[in-house]
This record gives sequence, structure tokens and C-alpha cells, in this order.
Amino acid sequence: MIPVPSGVRVWIATGHTDMRRGMNSLALLVQEALRRDPHGGDLYVFRGKNGKLIKILWHDGLGTSLYAKRLERGRFVWPLAADGAVVITPALGAIRFTRGDRRRQVERDSLTQAAEWTANHSRLCSNRDMATTVDHLPEDPDALKAALIEARAKLSGAEALIEHLQLVIAKMKREMFGPRSERSQRLIDQLELQLEELAAAAGEDEAKAETASIPVRGFTRRNATRRNFPDHLPRRRIVHPAPTCCPCCGGTKLSKIGEDVTETLDAVPRQQLFVTEHVREKFTYRSCEKITQPPAPFHVIARGFAGPSLLAMILVDKYANHQPINRQSEQFAREGVELSVSTMADHVGACAAALLPLYELIKAHVFVAERIHGDDTTVPVLAKVKTRTGRLWTYVRDDRPFGGTDPPAAVFFYSPDRGGAHPHQHLAGYSGILQADAYGGFNALYAPDRKPGPITEAACWAHARRKLFELADIASKARDKTSAVTSPIAFAAVQKFDAVFMLERSINGLSPDERLAVRRKDIAPLVDDLIEWMTQERAKLSRHNEVAKAMDYMLKRIDAFTRFLTDGRICLSNNAAERALRGIALGRKAWLFVGSDRGGKRAAIMFTLIQTAKLNDVDPQAWLADVLARIADHKITDLAALLPWNWRVTRIDRAA
Repeated sequence: MIPVPSGVRVWIATGHTDMRRGMNSLALLVQEALRRDPHGGDLYVFRGKNGKLIKILWHDGLGTSLYAKRLERGRFVWPLAADGAVVITPALGAIRFTRGDRRRQVERDSLTQAAEWTANHSRLCSNRDMATTVDHLPEDPDALKAALIEARAKLSGAEALIEHLQLVIAKMKREMFGPRSERSQRLIDQLELQLEELAAAAGEDEAKAETASIPVRGFTRRNATRRNFPDHLPRRRIVHPAPTCCPCCGGTKLSKIGEDVTETLDAVPRQQLFVTEHVREKFTYRSCEKITQPPAPFHVIARGFAGPSLLAMILVDKYANHQPINRQSEQFAREGVELSVSTMADHVGACAAALLPLYELIKAHVFVAERIHGDDTTVPVLAKVKTRTGRLWTYVRDDRPFGGTDPPAAVFFYSPDRGGAHPHQHLAGYSGILQADAYGGFNALYAPDRKPGPITEAACWAHARRKLFELADIASKARDKTSAVTSPIAFAAVQKFDAVFMLERSINGLSPDERLAVRRKDIAPLVDDLIEWMTQERAKLSRHNEVAKAMDYMLKRIDAFTRFLTDGRICLSNNAAERALRGIALGRKAWLFVGSDRGGKRAAIMFTLIQTAKLNDVDPQAWLADVLARIADHKITDLAALLPWNWRVTRIDRAA
């Protein structure tokens, strides 16, 4: 027997309630109709339409319970409300539940659970003799003052919760990089939805608590401002016709006193193509009758007709903007210029061959770094029957996170498969730190007796976090309409990961010694706590559990994951390599496949040049156009001057 404790205030819904409602929905009904906390210890009774089923919502101090009782025969006798007060009969006031009754215990609400919000206008009444509803306030000043104090107390609690959620959202937003990144974006959306509901409820409570007029402090509206566009952009001035006479008196002697200028940013769809005429004048000297003429200019493509700017545009559109050559050919045709696909393909191949020396210089620059990032991605390759899966590998050098001054660069390789021999070949002469995922092909590189030296493994925390984030991603499960239950353990793990990432971002750009000091002082305790917590939680899970598998990914490689605590040069994640591969992932949807293995190698060369230019804040098209115009007659011993970081400095010096 479970009796209703004495002293508990009972609220009864007058009228019928939809019995399909669950605990969350009934709790929201209480909040809407009474503006009361459904978890405050009061007992709320609801009756179905036919009167045979009742549900009782009650918080016993430990958790919220939902009780249900159904009569096989007869109906529950429901009291009638008069002026907001009811009289409870002894039979209804002594509700008991035996073992045969259905009882459903529901855990406490959490931010990760979605609540059903359906408006219901059922009136709720109290069993006290002098009970009141929200719409009927007492006439006694003392009672009214007490009700006002209670309303203000609830409002202050709601405002405190709102401020707390706003702080949580602000902290999580600071952790994000880029639009719609994986970094807690969907979790933030859910917090914002709850915050919106709380803010609306607090505003409504405040309006009902203080019905009298409230003085509002005056304020000055801030003038709307428009952004200023860069000065180097050309301006097209359009002067709109001014009035020829005064609209007030009709006079015609108008004097200009100023003007208002509104700027809008516009664009020409594509710059006009033009033909460059290289004129070489011939001269003769009558005495000796010899003809003299300046030499013909060098061209990137022997006997080619495409200028360097056009070639650069084709290359950037193909490899950076992901526009296949056939689409470019159609676009040129619409502009009245016939460039066949085969001709443009020949131009691309010739440019890749001409730029190969720069590719080799960039590769050498990457592999002399103390630490590099490594990753790979799939690329479809055209075959006889269907496409097969090739691989594009990237190795990125970026010393800026630990205060390095050497320019960043990225080198790409192509392979027809993902065999372990390919990274061995790529890194044959490298010894240092490799930040990568747990790909098994890298394992032999970490051997102590490797020649010319062992490679130090540094694991990626972003990979470990992503496996847990997918299990805690509520929004995607709702969007995909999957029945998978969100794991609270995974959700808690993501929060612990985010705390480590937040501190790590604060030391980005410091020297290795400074980074190491902060890590030992502030980050190491968080990492130790995370590992201890994961070890304890993992022991409670089956090895087939998805959360257990995600935890094992990190716990089985704990030395590689904690190595950043002993070396300030190591980064927490391998995002540098993943960002370099992002363009390829986007391009797969546009160009669909690579034509051959040679095409894959050619793509690796161009991706290396374009991505390295981007890393050094250099416009790839402007740089390639200048390099293609100069590389044919440039000294082979001074090719380093054409690399993006040196080219950028030279351009700045020329501009100065």
C-alpha cells in the first residue's frame, strides 16, 4: 500500500484530460495552468474522458512519479468546483495503490530529453478551503502581498536559470570553429530552445505579478550603420536626378548643400576574356642588310595559345572550386569562345608537369618539420565496369600552434588503395612526431628500431570525441527518426572533452615551454579525471556496447592520447590534416571521380600547390598566374623564390 502522505496539497483537474499524455506533458500542463513547479511536492490528479482512468503526478523528494489507476467497472466520482474550491470526499482523498496497480517511475528531467508541449485549458483547483486560482487573486492586502512575493520568487528563480543557460551557451559557442561544425552545435540548439521557453514563461509571470504600470527608463536608439567596403574596390558612381524645383514653394534656384551616398556591393558574373598580342618588331640595317628582332616570349605550354591567367583560372576552378573541365568548356562556349575538353585537359597536364619542381620543394619543406599531421580520404577512380576506390593522402606542416615561424605547407600523395606500404613510402626519410588517427598502416612507423629513426605517435582527441559525440547527438537521431536512445554517459564524456579543448585553445600560439607549463598545471588534472571516470564507467558496460567501443578507442591507446602532456609541440587534435582534405570531400560531389591513376597523381600535385597557397594567405589564382608566367625562364637554382610564402613577401615589397 502506498498512501498519500498527510499535509500534501492536492490539485484536481476539473474536466477531462488526454490520458495519452506522459509525465513531461502533464508537468508542462501544470506549469501552464497554475504557474507552479510540478516537482515541488504537491500532488496533481487528472481524469480521462470516460472517467475510468486517472493519473497522479507526484514528486516525493527523490524523483517524479507517475501513477495510473483504471477501474474495470464504474467510474471515478469527480468533485465539482465552485468558485475555485472543491470538497474532497473521503473515498477520493484516500487513494491507495496496491501491487496489482500499474505504477511507472520516471527519472528526473534532463536537458537531453525532449518535452512534449501541447496546450490544455483544463482548470486546476485545490482541496484547501481557501484555495485560489491564478485568475482569482485574494482581496486581502496581506494575502495579495504574499502571492506577489511568491510570484517574484518564482520569477527570480526562472531568471537565474536563464542566466545560467545563457552562460553555458556562451561558453559552448566560443568553442566552435566555423559554421555548423561538429563542436556541440546541436547541443547548443537544444539549450537555446529550452532557454526560449523559459524566457517566455518568465516574461508572462512578470506581467501577471506586476499588473500596475511600470515606469520604463528612456534610451537613445542607436543609429543603424552599414559596413564599409574596402577602398581598393572600384566604384561605379550613379547620380540620381535631383529635383528641379522646391517641392514646397516651387522655386527653381536650388543650391547644393551636400549629398548622401549609399554603397551596395555588386559583381560582374565573369571578367571579360581578352586576347594579348605579343608584337615583335623587325628591324634591318641597310649597310649589312641583316634583320634583327627580339626573341619570342616563353610560354608554359610549348606552342600553346593559353595565357598564364587563363591557365590559372582553369586550374583553380577545377581543383579549388570543384568545377570539372566539361562544365568550364560549356561556360566558355556561352561566352563565344570554343575550348574543347581535350584541349583544356592537355593544358592541365602540361601545367602540372611545369609546376612539378615547386611540388618537390614543398614536399621537402614539409618533411623537415619537427611535427606533421597525417590523414587520408577516399577518391573514386574510373574503371571498366564501375569506379574503384583510390586514396589521397596529406601531410601538413603547421608550426603556428606552438609559436613556430616556419611557413605552413601541405603535401598530397595519391595511391590506388589504402595499403600500409604507401605511408611507409611517403615517410621513408622522416623522423619526428606524426599526429594521425589509429590507422593500422602507421603502426610499423612507430617501431623503435626504424630507420632513419622512430616516429613518435600522437593521437587525435577530435577522433575520440567524435565517436562519443555521435552517441550523444540528439538532434540527428530525431532528424533521422532512429529509435536509438541517447546515452547520458556519452553526453557526460563529451562535456569533459570540451572542458579540455576549451583550456587548450587558450594556449594556442604560445611557445612549447609555455604550453607545457599550462598543460601540467591546468589540463593534466582534467585529463586524469577523464581517464579515471572513463575507466570506471567502462567497467560497467558490455564489450558489445557502442559507448564501450568508443571508450576503448581511447583507453587502449592512452599513451598516445596523453603524450601531448609531455611535449608542447604536440597539438590536441589532427584537425589541420582534416581541414586540408575538406575540399576533396566537397569536390567528390562535383567531379564524381578521377579519370585514372595518373589523374590522381596530377590532382595530388595541384592540391599541394593550392592548399599551401591558402595556408599562407595567398590567392591561389593570382599566385599561379604569376608563377606560370615566370617559371619558364626562371633560374632553376632560385625556384624557392616562387614558393607561396616567398612570393607573398616579394609582392608586399613591390607594393611598398
